[in-house]
Amino acid sequence: MALKTKEPDDSYKSTNELNFIGAGTYVEGTVETKGSLRIDGRVKGAVKAGDTLTIGSKGEISGEVHARMAVVGGKIEGDIRVDEKLVLEANSTLVGNLKAKKLVIDEGALFQGKSDMGAPKTIKPAASPLDFQPKGESGGGKDSAEKAQ
Repeated sequence: MALKTKEPDDSYKSTNELNFIGAGTYVEGTVETKGSLRIDGRVKGAVKAGDTLTIGSKGEISGEVHARMAVVGGKIEGDIRVDEKLVLEANSTLVGNLKAKKLVIDEGALFQGKSDMGAPKTIKPAASPLDFQPKGESGGGKDSAEKAQ
């Protein structure tokens, strides 16, 4: 695992680094990398990856997660925000809310929470067939009867 001093958020850009938290390793606190991260151990705290976050089948995170892309084969307890694509593999577990542009949930994955895929906040409801009236036609009813008189 590469350890570096924390840099300001404005310099946080993806690199080609690949970092590991191996099986049998327990980390408590914030884990942050500009590159990719694979977790096969346990992390209690926030995890932030500038590129791809991969959680192996035995990997566990208890805390907030943010990554450009993520593939989850293990367990996350906490909210996850993914800038691009999130994949929940079969046998994975996510207990928390997710936000991602693209989402793949394989058969057998467990997800409990709310999902947000970036739909606009103000979606207009579809028009009801009763609301539609072609130009120049009246839909009947009291107003039409009054106009006819």
